[in-house]
Formats: sequence, C-alpha cells, structure tokens
Amino acid sequence: MDTKNIMIVGVGGQGTLLASKMLGYVLLQQGYDVKVSEVHGMSQRGGSVVTYVRYGKKVYSPVIDKGEADVIISFEKLEAARWLEFLKKDGTIITNTQEVEPMPVITGAAAYPENLIEKMQAAGAKVDAKDFLSIAQEAGSAKAVNIALMGRLSTYFPEISDEQWQDAIEKIVPPKFLDLNRKAFEAGRNA
Repeated sequence: MDTKNIMIVGVGGQGTLLASKMLGYVLLQQGYDVKVSEVHGMSQRGGSVVTYVRYGKKVYSPVIDKGEADVIISFEKLEAARWLEFLKKDGTIITNTQEVEPMPVITGAAAYPENLIEKMQAAGAKVDAKDFLSIAQEAGSAKAVNIALMGRLSTYFPEISDEQWQDAIEKIVPPKFLDLNRKAFEAGRNA
C-alpha cells in the first residue's frame, strides 16, 4: 500500500491535536505504520495550527509536502484555502464552513475572503463543506466540532467499522465528555 497523507488544519483551540490523536489511534489499530507531526504556530493566540497524519505499510517521514495530501480536514474555511496547495490533484477537503477572523480582518487591515468554497472547487479540489459548528452545538457543545469532523472523515474509510471509531473516541476523549463526543461523531458522520 502506498503511503496516504491527511492534514488536519485549524486555528488554535479548536481541537486539531485531539482529532489527530484519534485518527492516529484508529489507523494504528488497523495495523498501519502511522506518523503524526504537529506544527503549532501561534496556536495559543488563535493562529494557524496544522497536523500531518501519514499512514501506510511503512512510513519514513511525518512531513507532507505540497501536492501530497490525499485529504485536508479543515476546522475553518480560510484555513482550508490557506493549505490548498498541499492537496493532491484528486484530493478532498472536508471543511467546516465556520469563519474565524484572523487578526488582519479583526483590525480592519483586510477583509475576510469571499467565495472560498467555490474558489477551492475551481482550483480542482473536491470540497465536502458543512456547518460542523452547528452540528457540534446540536450534539451538545461547540467544542465537539473536532469529533463531528472526524465523524465526517469516517465516511471516507468504509473499511474501518463504527465500533473501531467508537473505541478510538473512548481511548482519546476524557470519560466525562464521552456521550457528547459520541453524539457529535454520529451527527458528523450522518451530515
């Protein structure tokens, strides 16, 4: 099997690292060699955060280069657009339609870009865009947006059973948040 590459991108505090741990765990349980690399950036100040998850028979490096990502999971539209050049020609972007304004927009120095979904599609990306923030809120908490996105990602892995994803949630999520995250995962999966 060729090495597959998934990027998880977002803004500090959105739960990208928990999502990457969950994905890494479920892929390890499938018997893959998995490498996860976290690039924090200015994560504590709302800055861009990216995690690389690479898996296959044997993975030698945790880093994904431009044009190598099979899937980009994005917690926010602008982050999806920002990392678009890393996507393969036939790659997929799973993105939350939420807009988190970066500092230049907040200060009035720039405007939030319009029509990002359409622009990414025009660039050749397959875009699976949904309001995962609302999905997470309906499940019980906006903080579960990361698990709602993982639920949607699970639909791209038919070989991994729901029980295996549920096991990953149980191993990664603190016990007091299990029910909430299970609801968010199912809601994202069925979105």
